[in-house]
Amino acid sequence: MTPPPPDGPSPTGSLLAVSDLHVRYAENRAVVEALRPSSDQDWLLVAGDVGEQMADIEWALATLAARFRKVVWAPGNHELWTPPDDPVQARGAARYDALVRLCRDLGVTSPEDPYPVWRGPGGPAAVVPLFLLYDYSFRQPGVRTAEEALRRADEAGVVATDEFLLHSDPYPTVADWCRARVLRTAERLAALPADLPTVLVNHFPLVREPTEVLRYPEFALWCGTESTADWPVRYRAAAVVYGHLHIPRLIRKQGVPHHEVSLGYPREWRRRSTAPGRPVRILPAAAPGTGSRP
Repeated sequence: MTPPPPDGPSPTGSLLAVSDLHVRYAENRAVVEALRPSSDQDWLLVAGDVGEQMADIEWALATLAARFRKVVWAPGNHELWTPPDDPVQARGAARYDALVRLCRDLGVTSPEDPYPVWRGPGGPAAVVPLFLLYDYSFRQPGVRTAEEALRRADEAGVVATDEFLLHSDPYPTVADWCRARVLRTAERLAALPADLPTVLVNHFPLVREPTEVLRYPEFALWCGTESTADWPVRYRAAAVVYGHLHIPRLIRKQGVPHHEVSLGYPREWRRRSTAPGRPVRILPAAAPGTGSRP
């Protein structure tokens, strides 16, 4: 399986993005094995959900790091799971720290590293991998509290696997961990030069609008936080990159493009007209009126 090259390759490189590679599936692993840059100057943004097992995550990131000029990774919820059959049983923040160490060993940029600046076509822009989680604030209309929202989701038969495998240690809850991450990250973003655009890379959407097309609207609870609704404008985003929803598309809000770049599960990508594993070009931006996918 050989995915086609990214659209509009530049001889001086492109800033490309993928997410939700889920390499525990043999078909997805084959997609990653076949994924290649179109230029030796291409960067690849990986917006989470590479896999669940630490060994699988290491294989995928090492494979990509050997091919692209730079790989930038933001964690998804699946990387933070502690599956009972994974030899690495670190939980919560300790698991995230282990993932950061893995990235550093591989030369992959994580949210704990200095933000690299893309200076290729469409730049300069600070590339900002984010680790923010969710706080159950993407609630249905009229639902006032997280407790009520979770109860209604449970009654509707919608409960994310995170509730069983994603641990928040040492924080009391994932929502508490999310709040801590939002505060810390906002401080780092505020310290960037005021005239430097950004590319914000997060596994979860930064705004609520992408969740409006979910088949099960209750699942939005596990998809982000209202705390970041103004971040694309406040932090001068030339683009936002996210995954998680497995609904690849481009939307614009307040003039900022938001790219959902997930591969997803084989049963999902087999239904699409495009070849699986084609990275989405983020910079240079596509021409007005066009998307980042063919």
